[in-house]
Amino acid sequence: MNLNPRTVAIILHDILAAFFAWLGAYWLRFNLDVPAEFQAAALTTLVWVVPLQAVAFWRFGLYRGIWRFASLPDLKRIVLAIGLAALLIPLVLILFDVSAVVPRSVLILDPLLLVILMGGSRMAYRAWKEHRLASVLHPDSKPVLVAGAGSAADFLLRELARNPSGFHVVGLLDDSRDKQGRLVQGIPVLGTLDDVVAYAQSMGVDDVVLALPSTAHEVRKRITQICAEAGLNVLTVPSLEDLVSGRVSVSSLRPIELDDLLGRDPVELDDSGLHQLLTGQVVMVTGAGGSIGSELCRQIARFDPAKLVLFEQSELALYAMEEELSTRFHGLQIAPVIGDVKDAVWVNQVMAEHRPAVVFHSAAYKHVPLMEGCNAWEAVRNNVLGTQIVAAAAQAHGVGKFVMISTDKAVNPTNVMGATKRLAEMTCQAMQKPSGTRFVSVRFGNVLGSSGSVIPKFQKQIEAGGPVTVTHPEITRFFMSISEAAQLVLQAGLMGEGGEIFVLDMGEPVKIAELARLMIRLSGADEDRIRIEYTGLRPGEKLYEELLADDESTLPTPHPKLRVAKARAADAGWYAECLTWLAHPDTYDEAAVKRQLQTWVPEYRAESKTTVKVPIHSQSGL
Repeated sequence: MNLNPRTVAIILHDILAAFFAWLGAYWLRFNLDVPAEFQAAALTTLVWVVPLQAVAFWRFGLYRGIWRFASLPDLKRIVLAIGLAALLIPLVLILFDVSAVVPRSVLILDPLLLVILMGGSRMAYRAWKEHRLASVLHPDSKPVLVAGAGSAADFLLRELARNPSGFHVVGLLDDSRDKQGRLVQGIPVLGTLDDVVAYAQSMGVDDVVLALPSTAHEVRKRITQICAEAGLNVLTVPSLEDLVSGRVSVSSLRPIELDDLLGRDPVELDDSGLHQLLTGQVVMVTGAGGSIGSELCRQIARFDPAKLVLFEQSELALYAMEEELSTRFHGLQIAPVIGDVKDAVWVNQVMAEHRPAVVFHSAAYKHVPLMEGCNAWEAVRNNVLGTQIVAAAAQAHGVGKFVMISTDKAVNPTNVMGATKRLAEMTCQAMQKPSGTRFVSVRFGNVLGSSGSVIPKFQKQIEAGGPVTVTHPEITRFFMSISEAAQLVLQAGLMGEGGEIFVLDMGEPVKIAELARLMIRLSGADEDRIRIEYTGLRPGEKLYEELLADDESTLPTPHPKLRVAKARAADAGWYAECLTWLAHPDTYDEAAVKRQLQTWVPEYRAESKTTVKVPIHSQSGL
């Protein structure tokens, strides 16, 4: 071990501690008045005691640790070293016939004093370095309550002590009765989570930190609503993914977001199976710059494919995705391709050049109101013809698996977008052969924060001061995070044998009006400042979404969040007629397009142009 100046200083500190502990033992033994003959004995024996203890300290590795991180293992080594020295001291004094008289009480008091001096100085140094007295040393820091008293709270307290960030914790809250009244890092567990408002008011706290990473989202949602109604700011610790990656520390507190409240438990993936499917393979993603497509690219890149082909119509979105992947995944071979899925010649050329083993088809027009009216035919061409072209190219060029991203709006559709996605599902099923490319469809609902979804719209409206517009007081939707949806798409792609329509477990539907209220509260406002206005259902919009049609049921799979829909079998001969119509349409008229869609998707019920309206007003309360 190298003796740097810091180590030398620590060794000198311990030698001085041994010196004063030995003399202090005599001092205490004789009630602070040591007789002259015993003073001489104490000084005579020092030349034997201190070197012996110093050797013991060195042999037990007391100088390999770092004082700032002193902990119980360091204290254990100190006790063992001092204990061994305490046993050896009388033996050495007798062996070398040291004539000085050493009272037996001194032999007991000395190791006790030495443990206090050496262990206490180390712990005091760590406490000083970690700013345990943050409220005294940093009077400008803000007091906070921490919801949770588990390992996350313990890590948070350590990090805040080591790296002050303007906060000091005055108390913890936890529903576990075993923890209440106890201390975590010296901070008391005051009461239950439901007591947060009472303790915040009594202790002058304006901020509450959620340290509940493994707790059900319903609990976090409940606490957030309680705090928001009381005007308390809610913060949370970073996600486990960010902590593990080292991008942030536990003390990097951030405002709580919608994902923290509406998200679900982490997805368990078959990593070994996905490595077989993706690692070392050429993988192609259409719509790679979109919300789902881009997250699929991020998830796929983790499995180290031989090449990732990004097929995207938007130049800006493609550039942004390539830049992000190049920065995050060094060494990943990326092929950025600008193209339209309706361009059969170009799609075939791209497939022939790159020879993908797996294709994830997420390119689609998905905005319901925009696809009604004059855009109905373009929705059909992009969502149905585009799917058929990419699927046919996949068959022609030996793609092993073709995974098509579908939607819950394909179930009993009331809009063109949903009907076209149902027709795309049927197209994949019609193209399935006994051998060759295996076609799989994955059906799920809304994803949090996706482009064109209601959540970014609400955020902009709240930032502008309102009003927040909701189409109907009773409208509901399913939500999941983009990362969860992408991971389950990968899992479904792995499990699919060909021709299946997988249905993701979307959890419980969420009322959009309640979602709007929650977002208003998270912004720090209330419904007196930012009103909610109801504007009436838009063209093609349903009050609620379904994951299964009336004549469908599901079969379980080995994965708890995936089921297989037993979809209605399509009428014979429709596929050839559909291809002919897509190639040579008789008309682009909206009504004619909808009539034709209903011929092949009989469960499709087009809404009339007259939209049901409700009075425009604000509604408070849940």
